[in-house]
Amino acid sequence: MAALSAGKHVLSEKPVAENVKDAAELIKWYHSTIDTKKVTWAVAENFRYLNSFDHAQQEVQKLGRVLGFRVRLYGNVEAGSKYYETEWRKTPTHQGGFLLDGGVHFTAGIRLLLGSKDKITRLSAFTNQLRKHLPPVDSVDATMKTATGSTGTFQVSFGTTLTGSEWTVGCEGGSVSVSGSTITTNIDGKEEKTEVTDERSGVPPEVRKWGEALAAGKTNERQNPEEALADLELLELMLRSGENNGSPMDTKYQL
Repeated sequence: MAALSAGKHVLSEKPVAENVKDAAELIKWYHSTIDTKKVTWAVAENFRYLNSFDHAQQEVQKLGRVLGFRVRLYGNVEAGSKYYETEWRKTPTHQGGFLLDGGVHFTAGIRLLLGSKDKITRLSAFTNQLRKHLPPVDSVDATMKTATGSTGTFQVSFGTTLTGSEWTVGCEGGSVSVSGSTITTNIDGKEEKTEVTDERSGVPPEVRKWGEALAAGKTNERQNPEEALADLELLELMLRSGENNGSPMDTKYQL
């Protein structure tokens, strides 16, 4: 807030805030207080700049109505590992711990593949803490419903011996899957794999696009704070649903 108030452009790290309430209030303050034509706020989310996801999204759009989808991402973060050994991860003060830290990438990914027409409107989830060193929870299994009525699953764990990394969208004309840099399409029973090279983890193009937008006197739509709020909302609703034994939760901020 101080930097924006001082007239400085800001590119902040995801998540947009620790919780949806704070994020919504911050975005409201930004639009009501800051001259956004002169000073801009962008939120970094490198999954929106992965070539593999862009390619997969284009393939999904060719295949007609979305029938269903699934996300499954499994990992086993060990105590003492490089990823674990950062103080804010070891002793999280934010909700969700590793699930929030990594999970907003994954919600961004499925939102990109589904598009605005199939935005998620309702979800139900169960959460768990499988590893003592990964508080408060490290795993989530959720069922989601979109605005068009299709349903899908979202399974993420940072504390399991299960393995796998997959985003899949099934459409009337076939299915599209993303696993690393491999895009798999299945149309009429014919499977085709395409290797799409990402520019590292998506961070270099993410920062470059921010700079290009500033030079052009505008913002990059994929970096609008409202996009980051939509990513965060899905994770927070999963956490709240898990705390309430899987109670359904309705979304408010999906785009």
